[in-house]
Amino acid sequence: MLEDMPRTPSYRARVVDGQLAALLRGAGAVVVEGAKACGKTTTALQVAASHVRLDRDRNARLAGLADPAGLLAGDAPRLIDEWQLVPDVWNAVRAEVDDRGEPGQFILTGSATPADDATRHSGAMRFVRMTMRPMSLFETGQGTGQVSLGRLWRDDAADTSDEFALTDIADAICRGGWPSHLGLDTPTCQVLNTAYLRTVASADIVTVDGIRRDPRKVGALLSAVGRNTATYVTNRRLQTDSAAFGAPIDPATIAVYLDALIRLWVVAEQPAWGGHLRSSAPARRAPKRHLVDPSLAVAAMGAEPDDLLRDHEALGQLFESLAFRDLATYAEAGGFEICSFQDAYGKKIDQVVVKGDQWAGIEVKLAQIPGVLDAAAAGLRAIAGRMTTTPRFLAIVTADGRAFTRPDGVHVVPLPALCP
Repeated sequence: MLEDMPRTPSYRARVVDGQLAALLRGAGAVVVEGAKACGKTTTALQVAASHVRLDRDRNARLAGLADPAGLLAGDAPRLIDEWQLVPDVWNAVRAEVDDRGEPGQFILTGSATPADDATRHSGAMRFVRMTMRPMSLFETGQGTGQVSLGRLWRDDAADTSDEFALTDIADAICRGGWPSHLGLDTPTCQVLNTAYLRTVASADIVTVDGIRRDPRKVGALLSAVGRNTATYVTNRRLQTDSAAFGAPIDPATIAVYLDALIRLWVVAEQPAWGGHLRSSAPARRAPKRHLVDPSLAVAAMGAEPDDLLRDHEALGQLFESLAFRDLATYAEAGGFEICSFQDAYGKKIDQVVVKGDQWAGIEVKLAQIPGVLDAAAAGLRAIAGRMTTTPRFLAIVTADGRAFTRPDGVHVVPLPALCP
């Protein structure tokens, strides 16, 4: 499931390794996007034949600002790391890909999406984009990967003997999926997660467009998003919660700050799925919002694993965000998208796996309590019965227990058992 291609002995294989290799065989340039510290550069370096790191090499950056084409010299695939620091290199790469007419020429990594005019030439048919997220439970080794999302889509059964514990999930949520955290204890990871948020608020957000923003307000907004992670939170609610964190923000500013955080890949949006409802009840169109890793929401809350285990409501919300992080990684590897669904009457599906006009529904529940599983399965089946297309599968993803398929056909799968 994880392609065995790395050159660096200490490199831990990622789900996107296979994606990157496949995309390089077909496209002139691959753009790897994602939050800082999620592992983009390290992954790209495993396949790059040459590279330039614009965040570390000031001379190369200054030379590139004067002549972007000068950054392109080197064996292919050529990695241009943090390309957005020299935005005009996009068009230089585009022209060079046209001239060479061969796939696998460049890898561009970036942890911030620059202003739209920097990519005014879209790169259609020349560039392909790939999103990286922090490591999933399967990638960090905290999961077993015994149940494949792709096989569930192909109508495979879910059945494992391994059991998983809620305490391990609480710890994983607090640690986060950051590659640099591997081998560190949880308290140290949490200190680093808090520092990450502070850096975003005080420094990183400036790199999006060069505009300085009030770090107190950015920090308050991050805390507000963290408090409401995995929900359909409105800007008005974020305004109220930001004020509670000591930095009131007006609605127009919230919209601008949110856009910057999304472009930094720190805030992730889970798109709404319109569905194929037989009824005329409209489906919600607004996305759910998450911080890119639930560990950042925990850091914003100042919580620890024991705090979460005492507050199952908060833990359940954070677990849903963890499920979105991992499912989005597995889904992208299979050409799927992870959406959410809620109709006008409040009937919902937490995670909808979508590919073309096909779909599968997943509810996220913290524990394998029989009554909870029964209600979740009944809800999934009821919504499926109102759709014009039959779901590929229905499942309940939990934090604990083992994987099995219920008599009604709904799969029950612990998140740590999942893989692409």
